[in-house]
Amino acid sequence: MRFDEPVLLYGAGREALSSRAFLMARQPGLKVYVTVDSGTADIPDTELIAATDLPAAIAARRFGLIIKSPGVSRYKPIFEAARNAAIPVTSNLNLWGASFRHDRTVIAITGTKGKSTTATLTHLMLTRSGIDAGLAGNVGLAPLEIADKHAVVVFELSSYQTADMNFLPDVAALTNLYPEHVDWHGSVERYYADKLHLIDRDGGFAVALGTAAKGNALVARAVRDHRRLLPELDAATNLAIENAVARSRLRGAHNLDNALLAAQITLGVGGTLDGIMQGIAAFRPLPHRLEEHRIGDLTIVNDSISTTPEATKAALAAYPGRRIALIAGGHEREQDYAELAGLLASRGVTTLVTLPVTGPRLARATRAVSPDILVIEAPDLDHAISALAVQKLRFDTLILSPGAPSYNQFKNFEERGAHFVELCRARLGHADSSGGWRPPQ
Repeated sequence: MRFDEPVLLYGAGREALSSRAFLMARQPGLKVYVTVDSGTADIPDTELIAATDLPAAIAARRFGLIIKSPGVSRYKPIFEAARNAAIPVTSNLNLWGASFRHDRTVIAITGTKGKSTTATLTHLMLTRSGIDAGLAGNVGLAPLEIADKHAVVVFELSSYQTADMNFLPDVAALTNLYPEHVDWHGSVERYYADKLHLIDRDGGFAVALGTAAKGNALVARAVRDHRRLLPELDAATNLAIENAVARSRLRGAHNLDNALLAAQITLGVGGTLDGIMQGIAAFRPLPHRLEEHRIGDLTIVNDSISTTPEATKAALAAYPGRRIALIAGGHEREQDYAELAGLLASRGVTTLVTLPVTGPRLARATRAVSPDILVIEAPDLDHAISALAVQKLRFDTLILSPGAPSYNQFKNFEERGAHFVELCRARLGHADSSGGWRPPQ
């Protein structure tokens, strides 16, 4: 693959770095520009074009290709301007497809929630089956980083990536489908269409569906030909996986569903039941996904990855019989919290601490249906932990499962989760009823 004109990298994260390395290896003397909407652009051997100067640069055709990072919405007007100027827009993933797709088995896994765990499990099951498999996408390596290193590649893909993925996988898997990322996609309908683009295409690839995806009418239509669906697991295999998950570090019914889907994929591409069992046993919880810590007698659960009410429901269901303090709330995406509020009491929640911006809606809904739950509205995570330090006798398990993104206070869910654990270690280990921040009365 040659690049006959200069290239613009839009974004400066991990994928942009791997795209620059790919371009350098292919054409060392190629001129490469970089644009970011905010922050710094620390990409070696590039020239910065300010976002405000980009329209003029497009009009002047200073470059002949844009490689867009996943976090940059494909619906920004600037990309329409680029296409009108006959400047194509591609991605790290699509460059991988053009360069390395041939003669490889590609497994592409997406879904609103559970895709990282499912992809990681699939990779573990395949490698434990003796199959040369690599893991890339949102977990593992960036697509261009994995290059041609493995015969089988497991991609964990966000809706940002599936939206314009231009090559076909051998197996496409969908864990579930709920409203998410409306700010990036512009509407729930477009989010669904972009997510389902992975399977809503003609081609001879197989499809695997998670439990929550199977009853979805939109998913059923996207599958098109149901002969594509991988065979269901037989009863004996299901039981063996259930027993293995019960002995593993996979917590919650949703993770059993993830393991069953991963097993179905694994068997579909030649893996073994023994490899599946070994993969489940080898699994270690991913950071910020029901990540457990012990502080004295308290179980602290960092589930900062939770950005939807459905994810918070799953987190609570993973801790039956516990007295739970839940911290929830974050960036506004106009999600409905009524159902979540209605089940908090039945899930053992004794104390709810809410955070801006969505927190007040969840607080109001909870007070209306569950007056026995102590509801505290905190201005930020620091004050939330201080308030809980005063209420330690009300709970034995503290779960951060926001049910919303982190954009209002943190750069990403990783930063939010790390700060949560740090605060808990600092303030809950020796807290007593005499100190800590108290909400206004």
